[in-house]
Amino acid sequence: MQLAFLVLQLADGRSRYFLASIITVLQLFKTLHRTRQQVFKNDARALEAARIKINEEFKSNKSETSPKKIEELIKIGSDVELLLRTSVIQGIHTDHNTLKLVPRKDLLIENVPYCDAPTQKQ
Repeated sequence: MQLAFLVLQLADGRSRYFLASIITVLQLFKTLHRTRQQVFKNDARALEAARIKINEEFKSNKSETSPKKIEELIKIGSDVELLLRTSVIQGIHTDHNTLKLVPRKDLLIENVPYCDAPTQKQ
C-alpha cells in the first residue's frame, strides 16, 4: 500500500500533515471486519469479541498523527488480517473429548508430499 500525505488547511491558517491514506485505514478496517465474518462464521461469541477488539484498536489510535506510527499500525493490522485469514480454523465441540475442525475452502490447498530421493529419469 502506498502512503501519501495530504495537507489540510485549518481555520487558523496553520497547515498540518495528515496521512492521506485515511482511505487505506478505512479499507483495512473494512477488510478486518470482512475477514472476521468469514473466519468466525456461525460463532456469535467469537464474532462479537473480534468486532469489539477491532473497533477498540481503531478507536484507541484514532487521534494518531505521526506518519511513521500510522504506517506501523497499518502494517500490524494487515499482518493480523493475514494471520486470521490463513491460520485460524473453527472447531466445534461434538463430544466431551472430541473437536470437529471446520476449515474454510480457501484454507484447503493441494498437499503435495515431499520426496527425499530424486526420481530416476528413463
